[in-house]
Amino acid sequence: MNKALIQFEFKGMTKKQFDQIWQDLKAAGQSQPKGLQHHFAAATAQGMVVTDVWESADRFKEFGKVLMPILEKNKIPKTQPVISPLHFEYNAKMLAL
Repeated sequence: MNKALIQFEFKGMTKKQFDQIWQDLKAAGQSQPKGLQHHFAAATAQGMVVTDVWESADRFKEFGKVLMPILEKNKIPKTQPVISPLHFEYNAKMLAL
């Protein structure tokens, strides 16, 4: 499998909305989505930025079938992610191996 970098920019999303989306994902049995390896979220002046590393773009697209209705339920405007093949991954723990 080729890992994929997934990037979302959610303009206008608040931290409260982000936290609610995670609660909804957990309620849907998605507290540990299959194929998700890393997940990062940060507040910006415009909203929230989310960056993930997935085992593959296909795994993310499968997860999107659960995620997209939850985003809609929480009144998050439709936002297309940028999906890129991961070229390089560094983790400080890798150096210890």
